[in-house]
Amino acid sequence: MQTATLQHWANQPTNVLIEHILTAYHDKHREQLPELIQLAGKIESVHSDHVDCPVGLTEHLTEMFQELESHMMKEEQILFPMLAGGLFPKAPIAVMLEEHEHHEQMLERLNFITQRLKAPYDACGSWIILYDGLRQFISELQQHIDLENSVLFQPKEAPKHGNGGHCCGGCQ
Repeated sequence: MQTATLQHWANQPTNVLIEHILTAYHDKHREQLPELIQLAGKIESVHSDHVDCPVGLTEHLTEMFQELESHMMKEEQILFPMLAGGLFPKAPIAVMLEEHEHHEQMLERLNFITQRLKAPYDACGSWIILYDGLRQFISELQQHIDLENSVLFQPKEAPKHGNGGHCCGGCQ
């Protein structure tokens, strides 16, 4: 994500940033992934004999969707309300950062399965649409992770707690 965009969001109230993340990323991922999974299944089924068929893509995308859904639910139900309430719970944030690293690893695996989203010269329209959709998903997931890691999960100001200014999350 561009520095100017990150700076813009760093200057916004936390609740505004959270609402942006929910609509621009969480809602969008939930819409994109089922469609991509369905299209990947079609490509794997129809083109199973093609040397460049992205074998295992449907299964991988399904796993990504399940893990991403679990991650987003934790943010929505636990972490985001805490952050919006002015708390900065270090332990839950550390868990989310670790999960972000895992999401990045899953994106690398996605790129491996699809040969870095390089469709073969004889790819059908559906295959090209799938890879275009995956490019968009990857870009948006990386922006999502970058925005959370670089802005939302960084303390704006020291919260009022007696333990050095940070909440461990245990008192919530």
